[in-house]
Amino acid sequence: MQTKIKTAAEIEAMRESGSMLGTVLNILVKSAAVGMTTKQLNDIAAYELKRLGGAPSFLGYQGFPEVLCVSLNEEVVHGIPSNERIIADGDIVSMDFGVTYKNMITDAARSVIVGAPKQRKHVDLVTQTLASLDAGIFSVKHHVRTGDIGASVQTVLDKYHYGIVRDLVGHGVGHHLHEDPNIPNYGRRNTGPWLEAGMTIAIEPMATLGTDRVGIAVDGWTIVTADKSWAAHFEDTVLITQEGCEVLTRV
Repeated sequence: MQTKIKTAAEIEAMRESGSMLGTVLNILVKSAAVGMTTKQLNDIAAYELKRLGGAPSFLGYQGFPEVLCVSLNEEVVHGIPSNERIIADGDIVSMDFGVTYKNMITDAARSVIVGAPKQRKHVDLVTQTLASLDAGIFSVKHHVRTGDIGASVQTVLDKYHYGIVRDLVGHGVGHHLHEDPNIPNYGRRNTGPWLEAGMTIAIEPMATLGTDRVGIAVDGWTIVTADKSWAAHFEDTVLITQEGCEVLTRV
């Protein structure tokens, strides 16, 4: 489905959805600790979202079994929370979450290093992947093209010679979790579909310390780097405006 210009009521519902999502992600970032299981993070997300009055967008989506994606280290995205997956000191923990409220969906992700970082390059990876998201957001305005957003993200990640995952991209969001057009994290300026004020999109860079190639783990869901290099993932849902954008998933 092509992303549509949202009505005033739909935008307000997405603001509320995004506020819930940002609130839960902030709690998760503060709660993640050495020795926790990824399932415990999932359960915190489920509890907090229910308390806020939203519904989880990922639960049951194409068969996904939990409310939160939790991916560690070489896992890029779509990790299934597990009671057997224990967070170790220095792990990069990436958490991807979706919220539905009044039938409108927002989508966002955060990466955090839990405990003491193992290497300086892990800190830099997380820091610069977030910076690339911010660069993509800064480029958004009425009549931006998807190539402009991708080029802005790529400029930051190329500077640090990170692998830019090309098999996974940003996307429209709102009425559905994934709407057209795709918004790659690379590209050339003045190319790609035009985007208009009133549309809502998810920008989500995924960067690695090695290759841009990925594969699927034996669970059929978790996306991992082909060379086992560590990865980071950030995402926000934004509303395009005439002069820029409104980030809906940060509080």
